[in-house]
Amino acid sequence: MLVPGLWMPGAAMRLLATRLARAGYTSRIFSYRGRSPLEANVERLARFAAATPVHFIGHSLGGLVILEMLNRHAEVGALSALLLGAPVRGCFAGRRFGGSRAGRWMMGACRPLWEEREARWRRPTPLGVIAGTRALGLGRAFGPLPGENDGVVCVSETTVDGMSARALVPHGHSVLIVSGQVGRLVERFLASASFE
Repeated sequence: MLVPGLWMPGAAMRLLATRLARAGYTSRIFSYRGRSPLEANVERLARFAAATPVHFIGHSLGGLVILEMLNRHAEVGALSALLLGAPVRGCFAGRRFGGSRAGRWMMGACRPLWEEREARWRRPTPLGVIAGTRALGLGRAFGPLPGENDGVVCVSETTVDGMSARALVPHGHSVLIVSGQVGRLVERFLASASFE
């Protein structure tokens, strides 16, 4: 199950879906309204999820939707979950952008998601996190971001208590879903619950 980031159409995940198909996986793509409240998207994903356990892979806000849905809905089966550049602990760039008039309008009801918060994995199944370290993204449009970041999300904002594995890659935020290196890490994690 592939879930794209904020303002990205489901088609943005097609290259990753194609890579996974070559490795023998069948993908479904879940699209959502980024301006809707998190709770609405979480509930829609819970209804959309397959009856049999699947692997969940989410980019950016899509990763946060997956994390929240799997933590809240124990009845949804998951073989694993993998978050790519997901701002699970809030987003410094989002808070800064959300302070502008355009930002408030563009983010709609999802604006509160960027506030700092805890992130915990509550399942025994594997959870992997991939974070970018090349500061190349629109989040820098209003100034530099603190610490290592992918240009939108800081590495520290992607950490989940209870995660099984984490990989840092030298890519910007949007590149995470098209990178061959990330694609290979995704395949490795789905096969072995590890990036090693």
